[in-house]
Parts: sequence; C-alpha cells; structure tokens
Amino acid sequence: MFAYLVGRIVSAIPILLLVAVFIFSLVNLTPGDPALLLAGDNATPAQVEQIRERLHLDEPLHTRFAIWAGNALQLDLGVSIYSGQPVTRLIAQRIEPTFVLAAVTLVITVLIAVPLGVIAAWKANTLIDRLIMGFAVLGFSVPVFVIGYLLAYVFSVTLKWFPVQGYSPLADGVFETLRSVTLPAIALALVFAALIARVTRAAMLEVLNENHIRTARAKGLPVPRILIVHALKNAGVPVVTVIGIGLTTLVGGVVVTESVFNIPGIGRLTVDAITRRDYPIVQGVILFFATLLIAINILVDMSYALFDPRVKG
Repeated sequence: MFAYLVGRIVSAIPILLLVAVFIFSLVNLTPGDPALLLAGDNATPAQVEQIRERLHLDEPLHTRFAIWAGNALQLDLGVSIYSGQPVTRLIAQRIEPTFVLAAVTLVITVLIAVPLGVIAAWKANTLIDRLIMGFAVLGFSVPVFVIGYLLAYVFSVTLKWFPVQGYSPLADGVFETLRSVTLPAIALALVFAALIARVTRAAMLEVLNENHIRTARAKGLPVPRILIVHALKNAGVPVVTVIGIGLTTLVGGVVVTESVFNIPGIGRLTVDAITRRDYPIVQGVILFFATLLIAINILVDMSYALFDPRVKG
C-alpha cells in the first residue's frame, strides 16, 4: 500500500509540471500588456518600463517561467497587480467560504445521489427507476446558474427562508454559516448528484446480478442489508471514482455559484482577477485548484483499498 501511494505521488509530479507550463503559457501569451493596464493611461514610458522590470516582463518567457516556478515551490505565487498583496494571502483569505461550500455540497450530493442510485437499481425498469433517471438527466442538463437563480427567487425572495446572497463566516456561528451556503450548495449538488446517481445505478445493476446477491436473497436477508452491506460495498469503486472525477465539475461550478450568490470565495476571486487581467492571481488560483484536484485523485485511489483488497498489496 505504501509503495502504491509513493508511486501515485511520483506519477503526479510530471502532471503538475505540465499543468504549470500550460497555466503560465496560457496567461502570458494572451494579447495585452499587464504593465500598461497597471500603469494607467497617463503613465510615462519610463513608468511603464519600471513596472515591466518589476514584474519581470522584460525577461524571456523561459526565464520568467523559471522564476515563477521556483517561487511557487516556495509557496510564493507572486503579488497581485492591483491590490499589491501576496497571492497566497488572498487565497488564504478566500479559502474558508469555498471549502465550506464544497464540503456542504459534497455531503448533500452523497446523501441524495447514492440512495437514489441504489433505489433505481433495485427498482430497475419500473416507474420509480424512470422517475429517478429523469431527475438525473434534468439535473445534469440545467445550468447551475439557472438552478441558483430559481432557488434564490423561491426560497430567498419569496419565502425569505435563506439570505439572497453573501456568506456568514464560521466565527459568526455554524448555523448562520450553513444557512448562508445552503442554497448555493443545493444548486451545485443537484448537478453533481445527477452524475453520481446514474453511475451508482449502473454499478449496482452489475453487482445485483452476481451470484452472492442471489444467495443473500435466497437466505431471506433483509433488503437494506443486501443493498448496503453486500451490493453497495462491491459497487463502491466506480462510485468513489466518479465522485473524485465529479469534483472537477464542482470546482467549475463553485466559480459560477459564488458569482451568483455573491460569496467571497476563491471562485469569485478568480472571476475578479480575470476581468482585471490580474494574471498573478489567475496563475496562482489555477495552480492551487490543479494541485488540489491531483491530491483529491490520489486520496480517491487510496480509498479503493476500502472496497478492493487487491489494492492493499
């Protein structure tokens, strides 16, 4: 198991390097001069040149990448062009809302998707199965911002159960925090749950046709025990895999959802940085998310040992 973990970490290093090269190239090869944007319309050529030197924009591309990558290894992602604050500090200031929203979304998703997928597989080709799969198709088809606006109109504007926008930090109380992220979390979860429910159903259908499930039925074991203990555990690998893959969808959804509900998280920071062409923030945030997703994929691979004993070897 330890050797498997080391192998996965080593194999992730070149992937992260390629991601870093792609991020740096994508941002630095786009049209426009950040130095001109930062200096303003009334700046003199000398002032623009000073800004260009300070940002290393006068260096060759490979030299700028080496400087940026070396600083990134030391957790120095540069300084924001507009605010002048370190990018790592800006990310740290915004990390709580994003992680709370992602965590609540993940919990809601699993509580919705896995039971629906199990029930759909147990009641395959019945009206219940068709209704659940119809919900899954609908949830995966509707854009997350449309769901967000509908939820905000019904539960915030009309019923006034939840705040329309904003985020209450954990320092103000867990209840207020959960109340502020409930609607955006549900909007994200409905999209996320649709994918997981379909995969759970497909994996469960395959397991329910195996001999040990027929034996459990013949012994008269209770249906919940058959579905949860015998079937769901054996179907856990594809379900956990799609949860890990779906987190990439969740990251993209966080950017949109935080903008819709005005949540001051990393997604909102990314949108603001793109509109201002604050490329150190854009680079830092994308690299942060890429590293996070690689770490999540490694954790997902490690979780396979809970469902497949062969991974432990």
